[in-house]
Amino acid sequence: MIEEAAAIEIARAAAKEEGWAFVEPVVATLRRPWLGGEGRWEIRTHAGGLGAIARFVIDAADGRVIEKGYIPR
Repeated sequence: MIEEAAAIEIARAAAKEEGWAFVEPVVATLRRPWLGGEGRWEIRTHAGGLGAIARFVIDAADGRVIEKGYIPR
């Protein structure tokens, strides 16, 4: 399973690849499934802010980006 810091770095790299802002503070939440498995990391940038918000869902087992989205304003 990948650690929180690694998940944030994966999200940061994905944001850079898309040309999206990656604004601090960042909130990372590990969501575990009910029946086994590694779960997924949900990463949200600019926590508490109203713009430049990037959201990523990253597989906790292998680090692949499952979902991503961006709100510029």
